[in-house]
Amino acid sequence: MTAFAASADAEQITQTDLRHLPDAQVYVLGEFHDSAIQHQNQATAVEALAPKALVFEMLSPERIEKITPADRLDQTLFDTATSWSSSGWPDLSLYWPIFEAAPTAPIYGAWVQRDAVREAFSKGAAEVFGPEAMRYGLTSPLPEDEQSEREQLQFEAHCGAMPLEMMGGMVASQRLRDAQLAKVTLDALQKHGAPVAVITGNGHARTDWGMPVYVKRAAPEVDVLSIGQLESAPEGQPPYDLWLVTAPTDRGDPCEGFGQTQ
Repeated sequence: MTAFAASADAEQITQTDLRHLPDAQVYVLGEFHDSAIQHQNQATAVEALAPKALVFEMLSPERIEKITPADRLDQTLFDTATSWSSSGWPDLSLYWPIFEAAPTAPIYGAWVQRDAVREAFSKGAAEVFGPEAMRYGLTSPLPEDEQSEREQLQFEAHCGAMPLEMMGGMVASQRLRDAQLAKVTLDALQKHGAPVAVITGNGHARTDWGMPVYVKRAAPEVDVLSIGQLESAPEGQPPYDLWLVTAPTDRGDPCEGFGQTQ
């Protein structure tokens, strides 16, 4: 079971409810990246929402520019155009139902290049993000308790293979990614109107410190609805507006790649 701080506003839903979501301008659809079930759920929501634009954490703006209308209709062509197979993300076949659910919606990429992530690790998110860093709240330090909790979570996520003292840089990198997701989403919303659907990991979808926080900081008038997808019953209310539990994906020992097990 996953423990979360209590959130009285969180509401559990079912897969059927994804076809009848409450009104919002931005829908943040969280996921475990390697869960076929959760990607199908995202596709179900996207089909019902008929979004004016789709924002993907997994795609960079540079790769988006290479996509042609023909690529949108063919998984193999899309894979070639975006170099998806060499990107490190799970197989495109897992995500393809989402693209098929909104075949004509403009696609936006919010992926942050690794060089920028490394720079944020050492210099902080604000310096890398640029002139709008204050608008997105990156120039303000996190509350001490949040910073500490996030560093501990990063330490555990990396299976203790990196010193805890380095996790401040990991948190800064995560803040950069969240702010970039928010910025790209607001750009898409301004250009195409509502609704905009965002495909991203559950960590970025969190309403307490994920991408929705940065949207609200930059554009408090925008109505955001965040949906988290879990693989086990949580302890406490998860940090999402809506959440559901799916069958887990068998992914073996997540710490094996780090050379140790916790």
